[in-house]
Amino acid sequence: MNKLIAVAMAAAVALTPIAAAAQQASIAQTITGTRLDVAATGEVTRVPDIAVISAGVVSRSATAAGALQDTAIKMDQVVAALRKAGVQGRDIQTSNVSLNPEYRYADNQPPQLVGYTASNNVTVRFRDIRSSGAILDALVARGANQISGPTLTLDHPEAALDEARSKAIATGRARAELYARSLGLRVARVVAVSENEGSSIEPPRPMMVSARMAPAQSKIEPGEQKLQVAVSMTFELQ
Repeated sequence: MNKLIAVAMAAAVALTPIAAAAQQASIAQTITGTRLDVAATGEVTRVPDIAVISAGVVSRSATAAGALQDTAIKMDQVVAALRKAGVQGRDIQTSNVSLNPEYRYADNQPPQLVGYTASNNVTVRFRDIRSSGAILDALVARGANQISGPTLTLDHPEAALDEARSKAIATGRARAELYARSLGLRVARVVAVSENEGSSIEPPRPMMVSARMAPAQSKIEPGEQKLQVAVSMTFELQ
């Protein structure tokens, strides 16, 4: 009985590639007319509603403990300013804490340790872009001396991407109709559709915000963001 089971299993394994090949062949044979492969892209624009900015403090001290303590005190003030401005805790995340020694170098002399530099950075998500510039000014006033960004994006891009998908499908269909008319044929049906990896949310050009700009009343303009979806479509023409 064991031999019979083993033989049956071996036969099943041997037949699997044949069955798969037959299935692929049957799929290929479903197109009886002319096959047309089309690539199309759908694009929409939206005004970003989220700004992500990195804010931090850098301190120098003769001791490592002193440098870390100074950055901790200043960062507490920065976070307090963020919370006072209405930024929720879920939108404030520590992104980097570092401590590095500083050396003085002289000719023909070994490096001399002169102190330490500590930095502490948080990533902040602003859900009200129009007020984020004023918040940045407040952060600088409370001790932040490193600010970079913003990265502008959409909080919920799904609806916009679905619209881009619809546009991509419509573009692909119109392109297939054009080819069919040029060939004296008609589009019989859509055989296959796939979304390409090229589908993306294209971020606006990043801007830099300097702490030295604070006295001039910082301001962030959201502009527009481009969202693209690329599809590949296969048609049968007759």
